[in-house]
Amino acid sequence: MKKNNYILKGGRVIDPKQNIDKVMDVGIQNGKFANSETIKDAEIINVSGLIISPGFIDMHVHLRQPGGNHKETIKTGTRAAAAGGFTSLVAMPNTNPAADSTATIEYIRTHTRDDGVVKVYPSGAMTKGGNGKQMASIGSLKEAGVVALTDDGHCIQNFEIMKNIVEYSKTFNLPILDHCEDEDQFTGGVMHKGYWSTVLGMKGIPNTSEALMIARNIMISRDTDWDIHMQHISAKESVDLLRDAQAKGVRVTAEVTPHHISLTDENIKYYDTNYKMNPPLASEEDRLSLIEGLRDGTISVIATDHAPHSETEKLVEFNYAPFGIIGLETAVSVCLTELYHKEVLNISDFISKFTKGPADVLKMEKLGTIIEGKDADITILDLNKEHTICKKSFYSLARNTPFDGYKAKGKAVATIVDGGFIYSELNDIVGSIQK
Repeated sequence: MKKNNYILKGGRVIDPKQNIDKVMDVGIQNGKFANSETIKDAEIINVSGLIISPGFIDMHVHLRQPGGNHKETIKTGTRAAAAGGFTSLVAMPNTNPAADSTATIEYIRTHTRDDGVVKVYPSGAMTKGGNGKQMASIGSLKEAGVVALTDDGHCIQNFEIMKNIVEYSKTFNLPILDHCEDEDQFTGGVMHKGYWSTVLGMKGIPNTSEALMIARNIMISRDTDWDIHMQHISAKESVDLLRDAQAKGVRVTAEVTPHHISLTDENIKYYDTNYKMNPPLASEEDRLSLIEGLRDGTISVIATDHAPHSETEKLVEFNYAPFGIIGLETAVSVCLTELYHKEVLNISDFISKFTKGPADVLKMEKLGTIIEGKDADITILDLNKEHTICKKSFYSLARNTPFDGYKAKGKAVATIVDGGFIYSELNDIVGSIQK
């Protein structure tokens, strides 16, 4: 249900970007934030006991369109995002064809306008076809509207190519998002290299595959004085490297996924392919290091790396299954359970990882805050709502999640985009998407 002029009354408003944490009314008028005292004939919506946050941002999402419509589409993926509490997404470019041209970017933007229910910001491939060999037309991609550059799914192996791309992206004010992986160490691996890979008899991927490329990126960032964001980090060594670099003023940031802070390689002992992802689930020591990185601010972003696959693709032997799991409809609940309720993060720091953190990395001032005149994008949280995650209820086309049956505490109960309720579990408020 679209609502034009209304007031969210009695909620606890938390906006880390403005250091706001207090019970206050939030006015929405014609799709924008407005002074609640000046809105005439406003409908009052009681949200007492709930958290009102700037709209959550997921800056690492595979919507699969174009080319992978049997796994996910912009229509289904954005509905999954709304149901999970996200108002904005950054779409990864490893589609088919890759998002390395203005034509593909325009395709994504057109389908978002026609089919999307949340905001989708395309990223562009750093190299043509995402093959790591030849720089894409970065200037044209910028003009087409990309918000960042990444070859996610692959990592540029050549130092000089990577450095040249970073230098060139700086001239267009585009941050680099990098999937860090040394392919020589990764090749043939299917899970983290350690105790459990030995026990299960599967080829492991060492932490150094990730950490070596993070060390390389730190040097490139230092030399170019430009921003490189490390995607879905998983290893203790990675956290240590980033913490040290940030202390020295190097312009590097990082994200972590809900699955890497809540699961370990031990979960693979039953050979369930829904626990197969890249980077792989690592050891308990690595998991605790990631949590400490979130706690001390080394890691400023939580992102899902939502990677849908069809049921058929995952119903094979572990060695042959594709990497990746979905996360849009589970991330907020899993992270509230694992981080907020286990007292790793207070609620303001928690919200910052989904709002201020990604908005800062993407250099998008219009996102991640509640300011009069800006688009009224809001995520409403019930911190204590207990529920069991059920994949049968998902809006996503895919079902490849390890969290089916997970008992969670805390949930996104409403998602508002441009002032309209897209998803709602609030009494008497019906969202525009419904099962």
